[in-house]
Parts: sequence; C-alpha cells; structure tokens
Amino acid sequence: MALILYNFAVGCFRLVLWLVAPFHRKAAHMVRGRKRWKSRLAEDFNGLNKKAVWFHCASLGEFEQGRPLIELYHQSFPDHKILLTFYSPSGYEVRKAYPLAHAVHYLPWDTAKNAKYIYQLVQPVAVFIIKYEFWYHLIHEGYKRSIPVVVCSSIFRNKQIFFRRYGGFFRTMLKQLDHIFVQDVQSFKLLKEIGISAVTVSGDTRVDRVLAITREAASDDIVEQFIKKGEVFIIGSSWPQDIEVLTELINGEADLQFIIAPHEVNEAQISRLEYSIKRPAVRYTRFDRDPGEAEVLIVDTIGILSHLYRYGKYAYIGGAFGKGLHNILEAATFGLPLFFGDRKYRKFAEAEALVATGGAFAISNSNELYQAYQNLKQNPSKWDDANQACLQYIKQNTGATDSIIQYMKSRISS
Repeated sequence: MALILYNFAVGCFRLVLWLVAPFHRKAAHMVRGRKRWKSRLAEDFNGLNKKAVWFHCASLGEFEQGRPLIELYHQSFPDHKILLTFYSPSGYEVRKAYPLAHAVHYLPWDTAKNAKYIYQLVQPVAVFIIKYEFWYHLIHEGYKRSIPVVVCSSIFRNKQIFFRRYGGFFRTMLKQLDHIFVQDVQSFKLLKEIGISAVTVSGDTRVDRVLAITREAASDDIVEQFIKKGEVFIIGSSWPQDIEVLTELINGEADLQFIIAPHEVNEAQISRLEYSIKRPAVRYTRFDRDPGEAEVLIVDTIGILSHLYRYGKYAYIGGAFGKGLHNILEAATFGLPLFFGDRKYRKFAEAEALVATGGAFAISNSNELYQAYQNLKQNPSKWDDANQACLQYIKQNTGATDSIIQYMKSRISS
C-alpha cells in the first residue's frame, strides 16, 4: 500500500509540474530537461563497453559537497565513465558541462520502469547519492542487482519521517542501502536506533574540498600592501542586511582594518556600500592606482574570497539575515572566530556545531556584534578558544572523501 501511495505521489507531482511549467521557470526547466531522456542517455552509453559509476545530486549545493568524491573517484578509477544526474535545474544548468563527467542528465521521474532502464543501460558498478535524495526505485533497483548504493555526507534529525511511527516505508529504503556515511555522531545514533547498522561517521566531504582550496591559496599583493595598520576583520559574502548590522563596528573601530567582499558584485551594491562607510575606503580593482590611506578594502571582483581569509583575525559571513548563511568553512579553516546573523543558520551543521563549541557567534543586531567582538578582543584566551574550536572542527571533519572511496574500493573492482 505504501509503495502504491508513493508511486501515486510521484505521478501527481509530475502532473503538477507539467501544468505549471508554462508559468514557472524552474518547473519549465524540470519538465523540458527530462524530455527524450531515454534516447539522450542511450546516445551516451549504448555500446560504451566501459565500466560506469553513477553520482546523483539534488542541486548545486549537493554537487559541491560531492565534488571531492567525484574527483577522487576519477583519480582512483580513471577508466570508469561517470554519469552525473541532478534533480534540480540549479545543479544541472550550472554543471551540465562538468568535465569529469562522461554524461550529465536530469534524474528521470522515480518509477520502477525508469530505474530499470537506467541500470540496464548504464550498468553502474556503484551509485553515490550525495547527502539527501532518497528515491525508492533508484535505491531498490540497485539493491535488487546487488550494486552498492551509498549515501554520502548525510545528516539525520529525529523529526525526519524515518524516525516516525508511520515511517516504515522510508526506513525500508535506508535498509536497502549498501552503506550510509554521515557527518555526525547524532545521525549515527538515530540510525542505530531504527536498526540501520551499515553506518559510518566520516565527516563532511566539503571540508576536504575547502582544505584543498585553502592549501593552494596564493598570496595577494594588493591585500599585503593594504594590511599595514593592525588586525584585519574580513566580511565575506555580505548583503545589505548584514552591512546594516556591521556599519557601527566598521565606522567605530579605528584600530581594525576591514576587507569587505559583497555577495553581489555590481555597481549599485558597491556604491551603496561605499556610501555607508565613513572611513577611507578603496575598491580592490582601483587599489594600485589610488591606495591613499585606505582603512577599508572593498573586493569588487569575484573568485578570490577564499584566499583572503588567511589575512584575517576575525570574520563575519553574510546571508543568515536573508535566504541563508553562506560558506563559513573557508574562514574556519584558517581558525578565524566567526560571526553571522542569528536567523537562517541552523540548517547548516557546521554553523550549529561551531556556535555550540564557541568558534562562532550568532548575533541579532549591531550591539550584540560589538559585544561579542569586544569580548574576544579584550580576552585573548577567549580568542584562542574560538580559534581552536574552528581548527578542531575542521580536523574532526577531514578525511571523509578518502574514507568513502576506500570503502568503495573494497566493494568494486577496477
């Protein structure tokens, strides 16, 4: 009965998307992107005569989480062809030309017939599901064929349907997985309580990705010329709501230099930022021409923020007052005590963990930010504690990628 309801729900959702597609851009992408999927997949895999592996991600965020796995898998099994699928346009449209993948497609609607077609055509030696995306037929078809289907970098919470009295159907999906690699001990315990034993606490694959980026961080001549007068407070991926909270600190702390990297780099946002700052400020792209006595450096270019945290003493990460907190791992890798808004950060495990251990501070207004900053400034031992909390979190969550690939090497042959 549960499977009948599941299939009915998938069918209904597909119909709803088809009906709203003419009026909704994302729905249109999802419908159009799945047209002729069988023939297009056949073009990529018919007569291939090569082993293949299947990576599935919901969207772009999950892809970035799985990217270290894809890269290491490619290094470990260079002859295997990679099928990369996405559920959402936010992943497919951005990464449809991803060079390590032999083919990039939308995940077809989860029906028994569709799952059977993919497995028969692609013949994957393994299937990697990144973080979330528990589709019954995708998992069950692999289980029937004794193909290892693993979920990587997952986080489980007790409010999820797996742990509800009526969640038996969804627990069945978990039991058919070959292995589940989770980010934290709490997830491990929850799964054990419902009889799921093929579980490993491996950490977060994103940490491996961030570490790789930061280890390659090049020095920046402009920033090194700029940082002459004291400690540096780096503001990454800021939005106007963040700047409203930060303005008092920026304008009032004369012994701090600030590097500000707005999330949106356009003339309107940069001009608005310049207007709110009452201290000497200069744009990154104009520094060589007119450095002046700049005390605030505005990064009006993209792609360099992750390399700049190495110069900081403190960091504020934007987004939590809006749609959601941006990446804090890059700053944490360098041991910077972190500040961010207290609204939309709780769905990020790393943010919750660092707030709990004292490496990060969720603030609601400019006064709370000032008090939290002064507490660290006036008590060096507290700054040290925050620094160590960040570094310890990174240390505890490294190695997930290697752990997962080593497990898969024991399950498949080259």
